[in-house]
Amino acid sequence: MERVKCLIIGSGPAGYTAGIYAARANLHPVLYEGLQVGGQLTTTTVIENYPGYPEGIDANEMMEQLRSQALRFGTDIRSGSVSSVDLHTRPFRLIIDGKEELEADSLIIATGATARYLGLDDEQKYRGKGVSVCATCDGFFFRKKKVAVVGGGDTACEEALYLSQLCEKVYLIVRKNYLRASDIMKKRVAEKDNIEVLFEYNTTGLFGEQKLEGAHLVYKKGEKDEENRDLPIDGFFLAIGHTPNTSLFKGQIELDENGYIVTDGITTLTSVEGVFAAGDVADPRYQQAITAAASGCKAAIDAEQFLNNIN
Repeated sequence: MERVKCLIIGSGPAGYTAGIYAARANLHPVLYEGLQVGGQLTTTTVIENYPGYPEGIDANEMMEQLRSQALRFGTDIRSGSVSSVDLHTRPFRLIIDGKEELEADSLIIATGATARYLGLDDEQKYRGKGVSVCATCDGFFFRKKKVAVVGGGDTACEEALYLSQLCEKVYLIVRKNYLRASDIMKKRVAEKDNIEVLFEYNTTGLFGEQKLEGAHLVYKKGEKDEENRDLPIDGFFLAIGHTPNTSLFKGQIELDENGYIVTDGITTLTSVEGVFAAGDVADPRYQQAITAAASGCKAAIDAEQFLNNIN
């Protein structure tokens, strides 16, 4: 059975950066890319807020550059997905694609988090053409335009407030008749002249020719009384949360109430010695490419120190 010193699960900014640092530290890392090579970032278009790219860069091109850099320093990047993992044994035991078994002395989890969608076919049709799950990433492209944010919690309010500084008009589409957000966020939203909250509206579809031009909404006036409305917008931002990709590790590692991996303070150490978490899988707050890359660096340094201490 193959045994590796440092195994990395995930191929987003956190995973590839962990590979770069681990390879340069002579840990001979093996990285499995998973089903979405390059991570969730590859579902966006142009990245303009990552340092070092003053003119912006295509998201897929940037991820390919990170991948090439990891390869250059010796990271063994492999296609395939980890289908099961046993963190109760040492070394850790993993199965790849349901058949190949290997052992790892240390493990860096960089499996990311998946943005939640409403489940409309149109969301995929207009993804990158007006539909976004990150106002911080894509809001710049909608300057002086009309956009909508879906959600009623703090995250949705934060996205709406951020966009209100860039956009002509921001609609906050809330399916309930109230905001779930904290009082301070409700107050801030109410004080913004260019934010309009649409209570008790649900999105039933999106429309547009080459790009998004609007959303089909339905207003619930009663159990059997509905009112349809077409809302002209240029951007449609989903702010209904993320699901961390941690199903593999449930019952084996400490997770918070939302399923994110819990780390120790400013480190990437988890509740299992020798297991480290980097990127969005352990970050319910920021979820940016730059913070994911930084945590990938930290995870590799933490793994190096761990391995040095056991040898």
